Amino acid sequence: MAKATTAKAPKKVKKAAKAAPKKAKGGAKKAASNAADALWKLVDHPLMAELLAVGAGAAVAALAEGGLSGKKKASSKAVKSAGKAAAGAIGARLLSEFTEVKKAKAGRASKPAKAAKPARRAKS
Repeated sequence: MAKATTAKAPKKVKKAAKAAPKKAKGGAKKAASNAADALWKLVDHPLMAELLAVGAGAAVAALAEGGLSGKKKASSKAVKSAGKAAAGAIGARLLSEFTEVKKAKAGRASKPAKAAKPARRAKS
């Protein structure tokens, strides 16, 4: 006698993953243009200009103090110290800017609001 075989579930066929819908060609350019516009707006801000000036001044001062001898090891140390000086100067300027803003906000919050003036009565 032959053995009865049990029914096996049919093998599942894997469906190909749907491709993501293609974006319009101008979409990537538009996003890049928006990012570039945002970057230019940031660079145009007066605080950014001041931070760059402070950092550049500190870097130049550090380079002048260290002196550039032309030796590779001395030059790399001078550049590293210039970078550290620039970062420190920018950080200090940002901290002072934030503390000024906090003080201004705290000053406005502590002042009591002015009382509303009573409405005038119309003469009859």
